[in-house]
Amino acid sequence: MTSLASYLDPLPLIAVLRGITPEEIPGVADALAGAGFRVLEVPLNSPRAFASIRLLADGWGTRCLVGAGTVIEVDDVARVQDAGGRVIVMPHADAAVVRAAKARQMLCVPGVATPTEAFAALAAGADGLKMFPAEALPPAALRAWRAVLPPATLVFAVGGMKPDNLRPYWEAGASGFGTGSNLYRPGTAPAAVREVAGAYAAAVRALPAR
Repeated sequence: MTSLASYLDPLPLIAVLRGITPEEIPGVADALAGAGFRVLEVPLNSPRAFASIRLLADGWGTRCLVGAGTVIEVDDVARVQDAGGRVIVMPHADAAVVRAAKARQMLCVPGVATPTEAFAALAAGADGLKMFPAEALPPAALRAWRAVLPPATLVFAVGGMKPDNLRPYWEAGASGFGTGSNLYRPGTAPAAVREVAGAYAAAVRALPAR
């Protein structure tokens, strides 16, 4: 199984394409991949989400890690894999969903908001943690988490992340960032997505080296 870090090393950004339709996939995926995004997530509360995941997997799966977000039900893990998805992202830390993903040798990034949730998710086999919603959790909280989490833990700040507010979370120990509505909203033209994606990529590349 490919590691999550291998996809994030070039550009530690996760695109959350909430509300996207299959018809939008080609243009938006090309725009994101062209800007350097290598992790593309379709939340399952999007229209015809499994069809979109299949299109992404077929067209961009050799260079991007494709998967699903907002995975709430254990049974949906298999459906995501059947559609070609390889990563399960969740807004919460349901250990049963994590275990179901790992049983299928898929990557899994559950959402956590406390150290208790973080450690429980890691114990269940999580490959990384989604600090969510980051806009309600200041960088100081992440810095405190880092003092107690295993050093190699991948932690992604998700929720309210914009090109101009990444640095404080990065300096507090974020491994990367997830971005949704600030990057893409349903109906956004591919050219507009490409422009915003480029701004995110430039902001990340300007962060201090580690």
